[in-house]
Amino acid sequence: MKKMQQTLKFTFIFLAIFFNFNSTILSQGNPIQLSLFNPIQIVPEGESVNGIRLNLIYTKNANVTGFDMGLVNQTTGSQLGVQWGGVNLTDGGFTGWQAGFVNISKGSSVGLQSGWAVNYHDGHFNGLQIALVNYSATLKGLQLGLINIIGEGGFLPVFPIFNFDFD
Repeated sequence: MKKMQQTLKFTFIFLAIFFNFNSTILSQGNPIQLSLFNPIQIVPEGESVNGIRLNLIYTKNANVTGFDMGLVNQTTGSQLGVQWGGVNLTDGGFTGWQAGFVNISKGSSVGLQSGWAVNYHDGHFNGLQIALVNYSATLKGLQLGLINIIGEGGFLPVFPIFNFDFD
């Protein structure tokens, strides 16, 4: 009898926490996005995703908060969290880690941008860029790569191996 009461108590607490957690996530928007390619995706492109976004070919959403992975990831607003893909496109800036073969972002961004080939940031970047070719319109941080370009300011406008600006 006592073991049954403990089991019921544990089950009740677990369900209370589970439903509270899920209602919090659901109240913040769409918790998951699965996509083959846009427009064949669960969440329409004009809506935001707060949780996990996964795609096989291409997906597009307004804002993404959480984990984002796929071949081509596009965010027309801001990206907050981790974005892994072949090509990452972010129009409203990002905060976190953006990793891919090619990363193209705009706006004000903070964090790490690591690319196999190119990191291109049209705006102010605060953090670390690592790729063969790095570009940032303005930078507060460090670039590591074969060619490093800072549009305005910086150690030098173009410099091999590294470039930086901490002002």
